[in-house]
Amino acid sequence: MPWCDDCSKFWNAPSLADGGACPGCGRILVAPRTRVPWHFKLMLAALAIYMVYRIYWLAEWLPKHI
Repeated sequence: MPWCDDCSKFWNAPSLADGGACPGCGRILVAPRTRVPWHFKLMLAALAIYMVYRIYWLAEWLPKHI
């Protein structure tokens, strides 16, 4: 719950104005959320492709060694 020093009041997130500002005085209480960086999404995609590759080769290797 964000606290406004100027108004001396706690505010719920739904009651805040646009951009996380206090409805009484307009002071910014909550920073807007940032987006996930593109290189993090690229890393997750590369990890998913690698895991599919490893599962494929496990499926190929397992019947030959059982």
